[in-house]
Amino acid sequence: MSGDPEQDYFVDGMVEEIITGLSRIKWLFVIARTSSFAYRGKSPDVRQVGRELGVRYVLEGSVRKASGRVRIAGQLVDAESGRHIWAERYDRPLDDMFALQDEITLNVIGAIEPSLRRAEIERVKRKRPGDLDAYDLVLRAMPFVDTAMPEGALQALPLLEPALALEPHYAIAHGHIAVCHRALFMRAGQREENRRAAIRHAHAALAHGRDDATALALAGFVIGQVEHDRRAAREAFEAALALSPSSALSYTHGSIVAGWGGEAERAIEWGQKALRLSPFDPRSYAAWHGIAIGHFQQGRYEDAANADRQTIQRNPGFSFPYAMLAAALVKLGRIGEAKAAAARVLALHPAFNIGEWCAAIDPAPEIAAPLTEALRAAGLPE
Repeated sequence: MSGDPEQDYFVDGMVEEIITGLSRIKWLFVIARTSSFAYRGKSPDVRQVGRELGVRYVLEGSVRKASGRVRIAGQLVDAESGRHIWAERYDRPLDDMFALQDEITLNVIGAIEPSLRRAEIERVKRKRPGDLDAYDLVLRAMPFVDTAMPEGALQALPLLEPALALEPHYAIAHGHIAVCHRALFMRAGQREENRRAAIRHAHAALAHGRDDATALALAGFVIGQVEHDRRAAREAFEAALALSPSSALSYTHGSIVAGWGGEAERAIEWGQKALRLSPFDPRSYAAWHGIAIGHFQQGRYEDAANADRQTIQRNPGFSFPYAMLAAALVKLGRIGEAKAAAARVLALHPAFNIGEWCAAIDPAPEIAAPLTEALRAAGLPE
């Protein structure tokens, strides 16, 4: 739009990077650049594009250069209804074109994935139960999985297990089943069968999802949290990020595993990267949880409490951040507030026990000792 022919190279490069990045998200079908570029410089009807390319969503945008700055606008549109799903504008100095390409690409992909996921979940809700395939069943299960609580897991599993019956090697289905059993193990009695199922399905996700960043991130999370093999978890997260550098889920789950493993700086850094990549993701509560763990270990209790509140705001039914908030408030000398947070833990998780929780998570000694002491002072049972 700037009228500068030299900018065509910049725009083409950025579009190619976005197409490549989106193609790395295994559950997306992305049209190749040659077909996409056929519409460059035109203003076709989005519904027509959707019909011609056989796609449900169209990403379109524009680039305008002026006075050493570049303004990039993008929008994601439902090709069937014409409804806008996502829109954003970026205004940046044009200092380093390649660095700018990378930044915009990561931002766009990080924002689009959760937006598409929400749109697909809403679309699948409108389908008749008899018409659901394995992909649809997983989408229906995801909001329940994302609660991170046993009640959600019990609603998700009856959807995920039929998905595996349809496609036994479906890596993401294995990953979500592993996460469900993790929630049941940690918050519903620590039954050995849940622990074994979580580990079994996590390794299945790892085996069948070597080219799927989401499956690798889910597997790494459970392997790190339930099997307590943090080195293997780290390898899974790094493999996921090699496939998809914009995978906010990998940074989110990696943040939590790093935090409980005593890597406070990595927990904070990765949690913040997840939030930058996908600030409106429904799973952003988990990134804040990882950040809170890191701040607590570093003795920055006010920062930890603030991060815990962000976690709670985004997922008020999740019990663990209330426990972390109670611990941080004890360290700040605000015992009354700490006891109120502890009461909320028990309301959500009546069987909560400090010793069992620590045994399930196996936190590093540098965080386990101060956390246990603070939880005890908050009045939580041992």
